[in-house]
Amino acid sequence: MPVEFISAINANRASDVDPGAGNGFDHEFALEYARVLDEGGFDYTLVPYSSSWIDANQFAQFVVNHTERLKPMLAHRPGVIFPTHAARAFATLDQIGRGRLAIHIIAGGQDVEQRREGDYLSKAERYARADEYIQILRRAWTETEPFDHEGPYYQFEGFRSEIRPYQDAIPVSVGGSSEEAYRVGGRQGDIFGLWGEPLAETKQQIDSVNAQADAAGRPHPRIWVSFRPIVAATDDLAWERAHELLGRIETGYADRAAQRHYPRAGTAVPQNVGSQRLLALAARGELHDRALWTAPAKATNAAGSSTALVGSPETVAAALLDYVDIGCELLSIRGFDPFDDAIGYAKHVLPLVRQELAHRRPAAV
Repeated sequence: MPVEFISAINANRASDVDPGAGNGFDHEFALEYARVLDEGGFDYTLVPYSSSWIDANQFAQFVVNHTERLKPMLAHRPGVIFPTHAARAFATLDQIGRGRLAIHIIAGGQDVEQRREGDYLSKAERYARADEYIQILRRAWTETEPFDHEGPYYQFEGFRSEIRPYQDAIPVSVGGSSEEAYRVGGRQGDIFGLWGEPLAETKQQIDSVNAQADAAGRPHPRIWVSFRPIVAATDDLAWERAHELLGRIETGYADRAAQRHYPRAGTAVPQNVGSQRLLALAARGELHDRALWTAPAKATNAAGSSTALVGSPETVAAALLDYVDIGCELLSIRGFDPFDDAIGYAKHVLPLVRQELAHRRPAAV
């Protein structure tokens, strides 16, 4: 399959470097952002999920309704909506978008965030529930007769959905860096998401996911890897910008921590393995491989995807292609100044990557 690009859409102008720039749903900004991504050549946009954020399902429909080709990568947290309901909601949205939808299952990495919506399961239980949830989604999308289900987390009788996806199958993504994530993602995911680590560590994680897929007799998931590129006309200018942004990130994250009770960098060890890995990586050094910069991960206590690729468009494109070479097919690039960065990526980075990939394709015989 072709290499594809993912971004992440915002509902307002708030960002890592300016958290007070917006709040709630800014219709005109969200509309402009969706169209920038659509017209700029992004294939997917992550529609994030949070207990305090706008409803992700409705925002994904907004994206579908106001774009021509952009596909929402809809983040979804099992445990909030019953899976039969979710299956119908996703199938309906896929019909509205004529096949433009993928679902990103979030098991949940922080107990405090899960408990805000009444979820008191342990992390291991949340992954086990996600496994069962995905199985139910797929049955709901494909079964032609009413069926029953009795599992550790869900039980129902005689369910049949009259709404089916527009696609043959809605792609299901799983992400994480724990053994539980590898197991569920390898055995159930069509896509597996990783945060940006050095090439060697990323390849090790890919191998772990693929081993689980092999054990289950399933195709290997497509690998999705996420970065926060910092790009300027030259490498030197990009590094100047990177250090200027780092100061704003540190200030912005301190404000967010105070407002939303996030742990400040260096004050608490995150529960999720992905963040722990990024912090350990940052402790080993700031720069890895061609252009991978870990200072933003340290500054934010690795709150989500937070490692950068720093350099000119040519350097960042080459770094992204390094990840393609080890098996990554979905490249997620989202800036710390997300709206303006998306415009820059579309103009300067995406074309370089696609141009190089086109040159690599064998000529038709």
